[in-house]
Amino acid sequence: MRTKYLVTFLLVLALAFTEFAVLRRVDITVAGAVGGPGGAAAEEPVPAYDVTALKAPKGRYLGVTVAGGAEMELVRKFAAETGKPPNLVAIFESFDDRFAASEVRELHNYGALAVIRWEPYDVPLRDIAAGKHDAYVKEFAAAVRTLNLPIALTFAHEMNGHWYSWGTKQTRAAEYVAAWRHLHDIFTQQGATNVIWTWTPNVVNYLRKVSIRALYPGDEYVDWVGMDGYYTNRGPKTFQDLFVPTITQIRTFTRRPLLIVETGAEPSSRRPAQITDLLTNVARRKDLLGVAYFNINGSGKWNIDRDDAALRAFRRSAAKDTFGFDIRTAK
Repeated sequence: MRTKYLVTFLLVLALAFTEFAVLRRVDITVAGAVGGPGGAAAEEPVPAYDVTALKAPKGRYLGVTVAGGAEMELVRKFAAETGKPPNLVAIFESFDDRFAASEVRELHNYGALAVIRWEPYDVPLRDIAAGKHDAYVKEFAAAVRTLNLPIALTFAHEMNGHWYSWGTKQTRAAEYVAAWRHLHDIFTQQGATNVIWTWTPNVVNYLRKVSIRALYPGDEYVDWVGMDGYYTNRGPKTFQDLFVPTITQIRTFTRRPLLIVETGAEPSSRRPAQITDLLTNVARRKDLLGVAYFNINGSGKWNIDRDDAALRAFRRSAAKDTFGFDIRTAK
């Protein structure tokens, strides 16, 4: 009898162990299916912000550069003075800075696209092209992707001039192009497609001997073509003289949309008329996406905060429905 009871006990124990093993296997499989430890499936990453509508918006960008970059008090002050909230705001960052995520987020919440002006001071572009700064670039690009908000990026702007360390006195055109393409490739590898790549030379008026075509990275690496140019008292007095020669050159090698990233007018009796001239031409030209006014005193006294006549001219021209849209609702 003892043998019979022992055999029965062992059979029950074996069945119980088998049932436990089966249930345990089901638990592990289910946990893996929902992304638990040991699971083959993981949560799908959030898609990168789609910048398609911002690349070719229905309205015009009307932007500003203020001291401190995304200094919202100054941005709002400019909006109050000119009657139109800026939807494009520049932020200057050195090549060794961390990505200005909080500033970009604050601008986005305001309804403006941040233009990051990434400046490689004292960093040879040939070193960037050779991959010597890849660790930093990957970290920067990953931060851009993690934030997952749209930005426009201008790297080493005004490269056809001689006043920056990345300019024509220290950098060959081929080195510039190679560095730009290398950065673009890294951002693509990091999934940071929420970037609008904005190649931005200086206007060519004083730089006739420099070929901007040789500095162009190619349409596959550029979304927008920017321009930096100022109405100075000694220089061109009209949009036609200041910007059209550069546009004419640009159109010999690309049809990419144009954006005036940086401009201003020096104090004079002509300044109100020049601001009207600027905004009128931006509004009427179909190939221009918009303009950002440099409301800072630097190489010239561009700030118009205390120039009532200039502000009135800006307000009248900016009042057009063409200017200004909320980037968060662009379609």
